[in-house]
Amino acid sequence: MSTENEGTAVPPAPSAPPVPVETPAASAQATAPEGGAPTAPIPVVPPSAPGAPEQAPAPAQQPAYAHAGVGYGAAPHGQGAGVPGSAAEAGWPPPPPPTPSYADGGGSGHGGWGSSYQQPAPKPKNGRGGLVAALLVAALVAGGVGGGIGYSLAKNNDDSTDSTTVSAPSGSGDVKRASGTVANVAAKALPSTVTIEAQSSNGEGGTGTGFVFDTQGHILTNNHVVADAVDGGKLTATFPDGKKYNAEVVGHAQGYDVAVIKLKNAPSDLKPLALGNSDKVAVGDSTIAIGAPFGLSNTVTTGIISAKDRPVASSDGSSGSKASYMSALQTDASINPGNSGGPLLDAQGAVIGINSAIQSSSGGGLGGSSQSGSIGLGFAIPINQAKNVAQQLIKTGEPVYPVIGASVSLEEGTGGAKITEQGASGSDAVTSGGPADKAGLKPGDVITKLDDHVIDSGPTLIGEIWTHRPGDTVKLTYTRDGKTQTVDVTLGQREGDS
Repeated sequence: MSTENEGTAVPPAPSAPPVPVETPAASAQATAPEGGAPTAPIPVVPPSAPGAPEQAPAPAQQPAYAHAGVGYGAAPHGQGAGVPGSAAEAGWPPPPPPTPSYADGGGSGHGGWGSSYQQPAPKPKNGRGGLVAALLVAALVAGGVGGGIGYSLAKNNDDSTDSTTVSAPSGSGDVKRASGTVANVAAKALPSTVTIEAQSSNGEGGTGTGFVFDTQGHILTNNHVVADAVDGGKLTATFPDGKKYNAEVVGHAQGYDVAVIKLKNAPSDLKPLALGNSDKVAVGDSTIAIGAPFGLSNTVTTGIISAKDRPVASSDGSSGSKASYMSALQTDASINPGNSGGPLLDAQGAVIGINSAIQSSSGGGLGGSSQSGSIGLGFAIPINQAKNVAQQLIKTGEPVYPVIGASVSLEEGTGGAKITEQGASGSDAVTSGGPADKAGLKPGDVITKLDDHVIDSGPTLIGEIWTHRPGDTVKLTYTRDGKTQTVDVTLGQREGDS
C-alpha cells in the first residue's frame, strides 16, 4: 500500500497491510466552522515563483497508513501483542503498529474530517487593484448587454422556418432516473444520512458521518467520530434538510471502531437504510460512498470494491492510542476526512460497509493543511460485523469480543501470527483453560490460516477472529517444529474495551 510520505516511491507491500492513522496535528484545525461552508484555501507559492524563498529538498520518508485509513508497522523486537480476551493480555490492546488514518480525522481531539479551511489573505488595495475591479465590473455589464442582444437574435432565428435547432418537449425537465443509477440511489439514501459534530468538554472535536440504523433514532457510525463526546461532551446530528438534533452515545467499541448514538426527540418518520450482506460482496462490485469530506456534507462518490478481507489496523495516532482492527472491504470510491462513519452502499442502495479509514499520502491536505486526502485506497468495516456490534451496543452498551486466549506478536516477517513466549505484563502467553489451551496450542506456534483465510501476521489474525462471534468454532492451521497441524477452536469472549 502507498505511504503517507509525499514524494517517496511506494515500497513493496508488507506481509501485513499498513495500519490507517489519523493525523494528530490536524485536530486543532479539524472542526469545520459551524453554520457555513469552509473558506477557500490560500494558494501555496511554488518554489519556482519569483521572490519565493529557497527551500532545501525534503528528506525521503518511509510510508505510513492513515485513519479513514492507517497502516501498522512492526512492534519492537520481542514485544508481543495479545489477542484481547486472554488473561495474559492485561495491557491489551498492544501498542498499535504504524497505522492508516481515520477517514474523518476526527475523534480524540485530533482534527476531525471537515477541518476548517484557511481564509485567503486580503489583496493590497493599491491603484492597480481598484482598476482591475472596475474593469471586471465593466466587462460584466457589457457581457449582460451582449447576452441580451444574442438572445434576441437567437429567438428571432427560432421563429424562422430556417432554424435547425430542436426544442425539448414541454415538461421534459422532470427527468425520471432508473432504479440502480447513482442518482436514484443517492436520492433515496441521502435523507437517512447525517453529519455528526462531536465536541469534548474542553471544546476540541471534529466532524464525521453516520446513518439511520432503526426507527427508534439510533445512528450507526465510527467510534473515533464520537470519541470526543463520550465523557461530558456535546454531540449533534444534522440531516440534509438542515434539521439538527442533539444526540447521546449509547455505546461504543474502540476495538471494532463502531459506535451507536441516539437522537434526542427523534422524529417519527425516520427511514433506516437497508442493510446488505457484506459476505456476498465481490471484487469489482460498484460502490457508492456518502459522507462529509472536509466538512462538505452530503457528498456522494462512486467506485468499486477493489479488494476484500483486507487486514487493517488503525488508530488516531495520539499518544497511548489503542488500535482498531478490521478485515476490511477496500474501495476506490473517494473517501476523505469527514467520510468516517458514513455508509458504503452497493448499486441497489443497500449498506455493505461503514467507511472508516484511508491509506493516503501525507501533506496532501487542502490549502496546505496537514490532513491528507484520498488516493483511491479506502477501507470500510463490513456491515455484517458492524450490525452485530451495533445490536450488542444497543442491548447492553458494552462490546463483546471473540478471543482465542493467546497472545500473538505484531512483528512482521514471522510468516503468520506467532504465539509469544510471554504475555502482557509477564503473564502466560496462552491462558490456562482458554480456547487455545484446550486446542493444544503452545508458545512458539505460528498460526498460518483461520478456516480458508491466510494469516500473515498478528493483526490479520485479530481482524479475522473479530469477524466471528463468541462460541463460533473455527479451524486454525499452525506450524510447530516445521510440521503443519490443524485444530478446531471454539472462541471465547471478553466484554468491554478495558
